[in-house]
Amino acid sequence: MSDLKKRERTELYKDHLVQALISKLVSGEISRLEPSFNSKHEYRYPLVETIVGDQAKVEKLLNELTSAGILTRELHDKVLFCPHCSSPKISTHYNCPHCKSFNISKSALIEHIPCGYIDTEDHFEKKGKLLCPRCRKELVKPDADYRKAGIWCTCNDCNKSFDIPVPSHLCRDCNKRFTFEDAHYRTTYSYELGAKAKQEAPLDWVLTTPIREFLENHGFEVEAPGFLKGKSGAKHVFDIVAFKSEDSKCTTVIDLATSPEDAVSEQPIIAMFAKTYDVSPKKACLIAIPKITANGKKMAKLYNIGVIEAKNPEDAIDVLENAYIRKEKRVSCK
Repeated sequence: MSDLKKRERTELYKDHLVQALISKLVSGEISRLEPSFNSKHEYRYPLVETIVGDQAKVEKLLNELTSAGILTRELHDKVLFCPHCSSPKISTHYNCPHCKSFNISKSALIEHIPCGYIDTEDHFEKKGKLLCPRCRKELVKPDADYRKAGIWCTCNDCNKSFDIPVPSHLCRDCNKRFTFEDAHYRTTYSYELGAKAKQEAPLDWVLTTPIREFLENHGFEVEAPGFLKGKSGAKHVFDIVAFKSEDSKCTTVIDLATSPEDAVSEQPIIAMFAKTYDVSPKKACLIAIPKITANGKKMAKLYNIGVIEAKNPEDAIDVLENAYIRKEKRVSCK
């Protein structure tokens, strides 16, 4: 079963939309997916809708990610829906158990502790004070002179009294009444990244997604990962391939390299040179998190590969904008 779940996760990890969603959780941009209650009385997940682009696909995606163990879910709320028209716009009424009218009044029961007299609060109220109808003493200190002893209801239609009303519901859209027995009762969840996904999700997603979005916002068509065919006939994969639709030959390729140590070594430069030599892109760039070694810089200069050193994706985007995007606007590819 665990192997099956892992295969499911591996397939889902390949989906760009899944990568975009998980990257926000891995990076700490959001800690959990919380539903929001909108003016139509519905719970929705705006962030997921923005990524997926279709509200109808949100629930299916969240269920798939939960089933595969990528997300874990927790009860957030229970929502009532009308059994007749499926509207969530529901009023709750408390009804008289005798005549079923919801025209009832509710009062607090008060016990005068010293004399033991119990009655509804309105019978104690006299000229802005609480006075015991039996012994005529004023009630001043809660839990010493008096205490709340419960709730007492009176039906304004049949005049009968009772302590527990009977709930029912009214649909504000179709105006039909129904009870809990007939109601559609749905569960709404909040979601967090599962333990397995935290271990398995590549760090590159955290870096790739915001950079991809940045390039798309500046008019590039982006593939991440992107595949390019070289002069040798071999296909090479880059973390990001960006190009303008009007000139697909003006291609920028970007690889990302991270190091848990002090600096990224020269090895990613060597690997990238082998690919770029065969593909011949217009621009090639390596983003090194947090920085690259001096030897790596020398090799990058020799191989005509740009290097961006950055502590996080935001720093990398700033450098990209200053070094590439603004220049791109001044000088077109030739």
